[in-house]
Amino acid sequence: MRDFEIVSNGRHLDWEGCFNVRDLGGIPVSGGAAIRRGAVVRSDNPERLTAQGWDALAAYGIRTVVDLRNAEERQGDLFPRPVSVTTVNVPLDDADDTEFWTYLWGNELDGSPLYYRIFVEQKAGHCAAALTAVARAQPGGILFHCGLGRDRTGLVAMMLLAIAGVAPADIAADYELSTDRLPPLFAALGIDDQTEEIRQILARKNTTAHAALVAALHGLDLEARLRQAGLDEDDLAALRDRLVQRGS
Repeated sequence: MRDFEIVSNGRHLDWEGCFNVRDLGGIPVSGGAAIRRGAVVRSDNPERLTAQGWDALAAYGIRTVVDLRNAEERQGDLFPRPVSVTTVNVPLDDADDTEFWTYLWGNELDGSPLYYRIFVEQKAGHCAAALTAVARAQPGGILFHCGLGRDRTGLVAMMLLAIAGVAPADIAADYELSTDRLPPLFAALGIDDQTEEIRQILARKNTTAHAALVAALHGLDLEARLRQAGLDEDDLAALRDRLVQRGS
């Protein structure tokens, strides 16, 4: 319970039109530091934001939106996006690799952290591209998102937090926060609530979302894998500078 309380306190953001928005700021980093508030925010699809929602995003200091979705998923904003916000499209899925996704679907690995380790190992180039976009974004806060703010967004959050030095248990606790935020989003989208289906899949595999995410990081030299895929030392340093608030 302590991990959940540490990472959830005061981080949820109520931006009208979105349901699963939270600042990663405040999560503890090894050595006594913490993730800087306002540096990186994760969310569901901001195309649904109202005018008031976009105003809240801009007032929060967001200056770059990193969109992890595929081109065909983008439908356009319901209300104009502020001119102060730059959008960077970095499709993460590698959707053209149908063999890879057929394997994930056939083995019930999608929809939870069960697929994170294999994705990092086999799609490290796409992971490196997403993190490079964060590292090289203009000054100001960064919002990164997919559709629900759970799977692709959760994967990028996992990598960012791991690079910053956050403990796997705290990374997993942040991931779990989406569970309670998503049912209203499913209802708003008019789609089936996936919560129980995913819980049952994880139970059949004798695990939980928390344990699956911790397992995804266990023994993984994430930085080495990302370096091999093109994330350079300057970008790694820039990520840490953006993310970590050192003590005075």
